[in-house]
Order: sequence, then C-alpha cells, then structure tokens
Amino acid sequence: MIENVFTSSWFYWAVGIAIGLPVGLVALTEWQHALRKRESFLVRPVTLLRNYLLPLGALLLLLTEAKQVPAGATSVRMVGTLVAFVVLVLLLSGVNATLFQGAPAGTWRQRVPTIFIDVGRFLVIAIGLAMIFSFIWGANVSGLFTALGVTSVVIGLTLQNSVGQIISGLLMLFEQPFQLGDWLDTPVARGRVVEVNWRAVHLETSTGLQITPNSVLAGASFTNLSRPVGKHKLTVTTVFSLDDPPNQVCAMLARVAADLPQRRQDAAVFAAPLGASEYRTTIPLASPADDGVAKTAFLQWVWYAARREGLHLNEAGGQFSTPEQVADAVHHVVAPTLRLGSDDQRELIPNATLERYGAGEVLQRAGEVPERMTFIVSGRVRLNGGTDDGTEITIGTLDEGGFLGQSTLTRQAVIGNAHAIDEVTVVHVEREHVETMVQRNPLLLQEFGRAIEERRAHARKALKAASE
Repeated sequence: MIENVFTSSWFYWAVGIAIGLPVGLVALTEWQHALRKRESFLVRPVTLLRNYLLPLGALLLLLTEAKQVPAGATSVRMVGTLVAFVVLVLLLSGVNATLFQGAPAGTWRQRVPTIFIDVGRFLVIAIGLAMIFSFIWGANVSGLFTALGVTSVVIGLTLQNSVGQIISGLLMLFEQPFQLGDWLDTPVARGRVVEVNWRAVHLETSTGLQITPNSVLAGASFTNLSRPVGKHKLTVTTVFSLDDPPNQVCAMLARVAADLPQRRQDAAVFAAPLGASEYRTTIPLASPADDGVAKTAFLQWVWYAARREGLHLNEAGGQFSTPEQVADAVHHVVAPTLRLGSDDQRELIPNATLERYGAGEVLQRAGEVPERMTFIVSGRVRLNGGTDDGTEITIGTLDEGGFLGQSTLTRQAVIGNAHAIDEVTVVHVEREHVETMVQRNPLLLQEFGRAIEERRAHARKALKAASE
C-alpha cells in the first residue's frame, strides 16, 4: 500500500503543490514589497500573479494531476476558465505597465492616447474570451464574429459622420498637438483646453465653454499658445501724437511694461514704432492666461505714464498739474511735513510737481537712490520688501500725508518697492529744494534720519519674520 503511494504520480504532484504554493507565495510577496518601495508600475501585475494566478493554477493542477479529474469535467472547465481569464488580465496589465506607464517622456509610447489603449484592451479581451469559450467549452464563436462584423458595417454606414469625427479625434489625439491645460487660438474661439474626448475638444473661454468638434480642428489650422514653453508674448498696439518723440514714447512703453507683475522675468520687453503714430509693445508673459489682466493693467498704466511725461496717448492731452492745485497740495501736505511758513510755501510752489499714478504702478524701486521726495496727496501706497526666495511681502502702507524718498538727502538706496494700491496723487519736490528747506530747519534732517532708520528696522523685522 505504501509502495503504491510512492509510485503514484498524483503523490508527487500533491507534494509539489503543497511545497511550491507557499514558497511561491512568499517569493512573490517579497517581490511585491520590493516593487512597492520603488513605486514600480509592475506592482499590479505581480499582485495579480500572487493573489489569483498562482492559487488558481495550483488548484487546477490539484484537480487534473493529483485527483485525476477528467479535463471535460465542469469543475475543471470552470477553474480553467478562471485561470485563462486571469492570464489574459495579467498579460494586459504587464504590457500596459512595461510599454506605456513607464514610457520615457517624448517617446511614441508616452504619446499614445488612453483611448487607443482602451480600445486595444477591449479587442484583446473580446478575442481572448472567444478563444476561452471555444477551446475550453467548445462553443462555436464564428457565427458571433460574423454577426458582429455585419452589425459593425451597418452601424458604420449609418453613423459615418460621427465615426469620421471619432477617427479624426483619435488621429489628432495620437499626434497630441496640445494637452489638457494648453491655450489654443482656433478659428472659432480662444481658450484653455479643459477636456478632450472622442468627438470634441472643450475650450474654456471668457464667454463660456466652447465645444469644437475634432473634425473642425483636424481640418483647420490653429495656434497652440502654450508651446513652445516659455515663449508666449503679448503684443499691444498704442497710438500717440505725431509730435511725440518716438524714442521717448518707446522708452516709456518699455518701462511701463517691465513693471507688470505678469511679465516673464527671464525675457525683456520691446517697444517699437510702426509708423502712422502707432507703436507696438511686445511683452513676454508666463502664460496666455495672463493676457487679459496684463493688457488691462498695461493700458491703464500707459494712460497715467503718458500724462506724467507730457505725451499724447491717442493724440489726446490734458493739463493736470495746475498752479492752483499744486499750491493747495503744498499747503495741506508738504508744509506740515517740512514745517514751511507762507514765504517758504510760495517759494516752493513753482518747483513742485503734481502727478497721478494708476493702481498697481511702481512709485519707488528697491535699490535706487531717490532724486526727490514724494508726498502723498490722496490714495494709498504699499511698501514691499523682497525675501531671499524672490517673493515680496508687505512692510507697511502709506496714506494721505505720508512721504517717500526721504533718503534723497543721505543718498542712500531704498530697500523696498512702493506700489500704488489705488489711484494715487502725489507732489514731487526735487532734492535741491528739499536741501534748501532742511538748511533752514536743521531739525528736519534729524527727523528724516530717524524715519529712515525706523522704516529700515521695520522692514528687516518683517523680512526676518517671513523667512522663519
């Protein structure tokens, strides 16, 4: 009896399965943990192999080899069907992990759209299931494929327009001329790509969601504003008077554009005359999403800057700094700060200038030595300081009666920027006239020195707190 057991083939199959299954599970578990630590895409195929294929394969061998169950038995067919299906899923998962999920950037494998992968997976599963039912269960699947083929032809002829759009969309997706998040300028709309499906591309525009069929994009030319990366530029055309010096106009436009917060810092702005009183300003921006905000701010700032420099934007001019307005500003704002009497005020009025700045404009730049003092007549000004990582933090705010440029007397560079929070009206007094007033009242120099140190100390404290 014992000799018959050892000479039977089923005994060795049973012992092999009893030993091989635990050993295989332990080995696959260690492999699974190692792949998970490396965040490998092969974790899912190995998990399928460990949790499903290995136990089912052991069960199938146990039935057919150890227990000698006939291959035509229902239990063997059911287990064999499960094993074949898991092998099919494992094959698809392994191919997807090795070819597509781990594909290097820029290769054809990385550019293959998910739709193509899904369609291919569906076809492989359909063919695999047909083969499983044919070889394991003996089913006749040829009639099913014939019926499916005839049905596909009928559906294709009925829906040829829709199918054409789908094919156009698939071909365009394979080429990948754009990705989600890119900005497109098409013949029908301009916006950001938020969705791409088999039939259409969805663009988020300023007026709503624009649905553009893939066949329209595939048959027309369009511009991808987001590619190449870091090359997007905004072009703005302005008109000035023929009497305005072109060099002065271009310098003013370039200076205003350079102060825009949306400007890409690694590229320079460029302004040039086009003839017939027109000027073109090219502004490099980080993203097409900033076009609207940057253009609005630029045109607003140019309006104020042109009037400050006596230029005629759109061939229009205007007189803002009248002697009466300057006298009123000197009397209410400058005189209390500089402690000016009536005679001093009358002497200063011809040498003072009244100017306006738009919201967001720069009144003072970090690192420059002021050539004049600036007194705020109306509006608010925000003082900013730069941290080590390049970000700006708010140091303080000045409102009516405040002043900037007090370091003009000590010839010290300012440590922060000053931006207009809203429309700001200021009075400028040149350095030599401030010196004259200070010589008449030496205590002012001490007060200015104290103000400079207080602001610097406050700025250092704010910057230190921001860096911690």
